[in-house]
Amino acid sequence: MDLFTAPLKLSPEAPIDLHMHTTYSDGRWPADQLIDYLVREGFALVAVTDHDRVDTINTVRQLAASKGLPVLVGVEMSTTWRNHSAHVLCYGFDPETTLLREVIADVKRRQQEQAREVYETLQKRGYRFPRAAELLAASGGEPRQLRDNAFLLIEHGYAPDWPRALEILREAGQRSIHAELTVTVEAVHRSGGVALIAHPGRQERGFTFYDTALLDAVRAEVPLDGIEVYHPYHSPETIESYLAYVNKHDLLLSTGSDSHGHVGRMPIKYRAELSWRLLERLGVQVG
Repeated sequence: MDLFTAPLKLSPEAPIDLHMHTTYSDGRWPADQLIDYLVREGFALVAVTDHDRVDTINTVRQLAASKGLPVLVGVEMSTTWRNHSAHVLCYGFDPETTLLREVIADVKRRQQEQAREVYETLQKRGYRFPRAAELLAASGGEPRQLRDNAFLLIEHGYAPDWPRALEILREAGQRSIHAELTVTVEAVHRSGGVALIAHPGRQERGFTFYDTALLDAVRAEVPLDGIEVYHPYHSPETIESYLAYVNKHDLLLSTGSDSHGHVGRMPIKYRAELSWRLLERLGVQVG
């Protein structure tokens, strides 16, 4: 039983949002500002799903509980499946003991190894970073992730902006490193949670568009529990298509704004009844 949300019963019209981010990942507002906003706006239940972070979940939930706002356990994991990007919304696991911690730790280890290798390659190619110890003091004076090397390139005048810095890093061997979808979903399930594909209808560069054929292909290999049907980047036609799909295959569906705290990406009040099967799976009654 989830001590932060149970026993909890929501009316069908209760406003919820199951996909939001804070500065713990790539959001633009600190957790306390987000919680204050959600309380002020009258949300009944939310999930803060910072990217690849389970270590901050209970901190956010305790803060929200002190202000009377129930927050579900949630995280958005960055994964890949057969060279396709796959963001996965995970709910309902124990954040203190979840096997996702091991998955995240492994990804960070591999990212740090690559950051060091790219740094060494840059030096071999003549790049010099005399201010590295000063600029990267928080990480011991060494690059530990992609943005550290990009920061060094920009601050030492080798790149005028982030896009050019990324171009230099790719030429030096920088590649995206994410968890495998299969491994991630297995870890979620073994931790007692559920896993849903996030924003499957998002069609921007860097995102994979999951039409029903691709969803079939993924689900043939990976036991996903559902998909995020309601998302601000999904057209009405896309939403209708996904609704038919989850009903046909008896899947869970989620509703999220993917809010990052700036204009155009603010929380959205979805009716609880839209995600009632997911909520009841997580111990929240609707109706």
